[in-house]
Amino acid sequence: MRFVNLRWLLSAAMVASSFAAPRPHTVALGHWRTVRVTDQVGRYERAKVRPLFIDGRLREYTSGVLHEVTNQTFVIRRARRINDSLPDEIGQRPRWVWQLDSWLSVDRLTGHITQLRLPEFDPDSSRINWYRDYAAYCGSSDDGSRSYMVIFQLGARKPILKKEFSGPLCAPPQWQRDPARVTFEAGGEKNKFLVRSRNAELEPQTDKGAGP
Repeated sequence: MRFVNLRWLLSAAMVASSFAAPRPHTVALGHWRTVRVTDQVGRYERAKVRPLFIDGRLREYTSGVLHEVTNQTFVIRRARRINDSLPDEIGQRPRWVWQLDSWLSVDRLTGHITQLRLPEFDPDSSRINWYRDYAAYCGSSDDGSRSYMVIFQLGARKPILKKEFSGPLCAPPQWQRDPARVTFEAGGEKNKFLVRSRNAELEPQTDKGAGP
């Protein structure tokens, strides 16, 4: 009888533990440091980076200000150190250089980090402006021959806007609310798009000087 009761108590404890709240994770950003970052063609500039810790362990390096998407999730630019040593320099100390990479999505509840796959994003020239869970930026094709205005929504499989334009890459797009809209200054023109759920439509231009 005692053996049966012991088995029942163990089973009840296992069931109770399965419904227990998940263990919270500690997500923290460390102190800033100024480094010299390089792009793909060897140009250098100064940037501030800081480490990202999950439960006290260093997981990534980041740069810039984070954007709060929800009270649980935020996004932040990733920075990385890459070995710049040449093949004939094997055996010597690694020559580490800093580069700015794509963006990370961080879940405070689970401690999970996801590297975002942003369509047409160019780490050297694309400048993102975030609003809610939308990222607006100008990007380019792999060979650099085409430029695009892009709006990407977290969780979507493809961008809700990808429109080609002529000319160099644009400045960071500007967001407005009520209704949500974003303005791109690209190719010498202003293009304003209304953003609704999972689509974006070009807002028609109105001539304020025209009569009725």
